[in-house]
Amino acid sequence: MPLFWKAYKSEASTFIDTLKAQRPTLEQEQLAGRALLWDKTVDRSAQADYRSARVAQQPYVYQTQSK
Repeated sequence: MPLFWKAYKSEASTFIDTLKAQRPTLEQEQLAGRALLWDKTVDRSAQADYRSARVAQQPYVYQTQSK
């Protein structure tokens, strides 16, 4: 190992480290935001009802229906 060797750290990594040092609650805020938008319980019976009620789309949507 050379005398003046220093481990490389990217600008993005240093930015994230300084951001986490300035705002220690950042990870909890991110988890709360994720839970607000994405972490939802799925109602399987309602999902099955939605799938069964779906109307099939015709191959070309703008074509008039011929009888």
